[in-house]
Amino acid sequence: MVAKFRYSCQSCGYISSRWLGRCPGCGEWNTLVEEQAAIVSHKIKKQASRAMTLAEIPPAGEERFSSGIAEFDRVLGGGIVPGSLILLGGDPGIGKSTLLLQVTGKVGYAGKKVLYATGEESAHQVKMRASRLGLSRESVYLLAETDIDVIDVNIRDIRPDLVVLDSIQAVYKADLPSAPGGVGQVRECAAQMMRLAKTSGTSVFLVGHVTKEGMLAGPRVLEHMVDTVVYFEGDTHYSYRILRGVKNRFGSTSEIGIFRMEGAGLAEVHNPSQLFLMNHPDGNVAGSVVIPNVEGSRTLLVEIQALVSPTGFGTPRRMTAGLDYNRVVLILAVLEKRVGLNLSGQDAYVNAVGGAKLYEPAVDLGVALALASSFRDIPVREGLVAMGEIGLTGEIRPVSYLEKRIVEAARLGFKNCIVPDQKIPEEISALQSINIFKANTLAEALEIAL
Repeated sequence: MVAKFRYSCQSCGYISSRWLGRCPGCGEWNTLVEEQAAIVSHKIKKQASRAMTLAEIPPAGEERFSSGIAEFDRVLGGGIVPGSLILLGGDPGIGKSTLLLQVTGKVGYAGKKVLYATGEESAHQVKMRASRLGLSRESVYLLAETDIDVIDVNIRDIRPDLVVLDSIQAVYKADLPSAPGGVGQVRECAAQMMRLAKTSGTSVFLVGHVTKEGMLAGPRVLEHMVDTVVYFEGDTHYSYRILRGVKNRFGSTSEIGIFRMEGAGLAEVHNPSQLFLMNHPDGNVAGSVVIPNVEGSRTLLVEIQALVSPTGFGTPRRMTAGLDYNRVVLILAVLEKRVGLNLSGQDAYVNAVGGAKLYEPAVDLGVALALASSFRDIPVREGLVAMGEIGLTGEIRPVSYLEKRIVEAARLGFKNCIVPDQKIPEEISALQSINIFKANTLAEALEIAL
């Protein structure tokens, strides 16, 4: 039988019968590579699975086990579910391997069998890193191998409770002629690990590389196959890292875990607001406003800094860091049209301190107050936090989780809070430690803050 070949896009997995310079699926150039098409068998199995009604299926409790790291468990929804397939993505050097190596050590310390399979490092290199992290357990097995079938055999022999495969782009299946990291190789290797996890009850972590656009490398079907997708984010210029869930069949997708990179590995950050408010000026600097940002079940207080200065060119510059650029441009237009600030001849720079990334609409009011404060060169009221979404007509719209935001601000010692004119529970309104000001429009909020 003559082998059939096809062309697969390395970015999105688009399949074509002929080579194309530009992928019709994602629009990328020179990403289609030749690979052998899999031979599909059309034989019907004699022993097929029998369909059952929901009432016939015996109830099974969600027996999670802890990873030993509370921040990690928070993102996974309370722990690791047996038989789950979890994909961890992140930039090179961000700490993915270090995090999972610490997890294997913690799980092994709890008496469970763990297999750490690496296709990117030698066994001695992993041993050196484990020694630096203080990990040495007899229940933790190490395998340096790139053949997925060999890894499969070791898993079935050892029968571990947890498997870490680092990384899915480094392993290959010998039956496929394409190189490791190709669309076909990644898809088939992930499918094999998925079948093993579901049939044996072993939890499997897959480490995935990301592209320069921040997306997971390989076909999009990879994210659909797994149960949970988490991203490990951070700036190389800062010591903290954020573990963010984007898909979770067993819990919330909006949870985050925060870590700090130290010499002995990644340490949990239990009070992240203090981290983002480090060296925050005490109300005597124009252009600085603190906002409460909700990530999952956690409220983080983050400082927003703005700098507005006359432009030296014909077209003013607009730059943002950690905030949506288009959202900031919209807020500048509202400030000019509805409040009367002449910002058309001003450069505007807005930054979320500490490398935080803020995308929820509730940060709009804080950005507007910071820009107005810098433009007028007047500091905002001392001990102030602000929250609210700004509409194009200048109104301040309600935000979610208002009570949580106010309570967190009061806990950290802030005395004043500007909120939208929405219903607030009596127990929150009765707080003696913080003054709550309601504002219907952006102009009212500026009168209160400046």
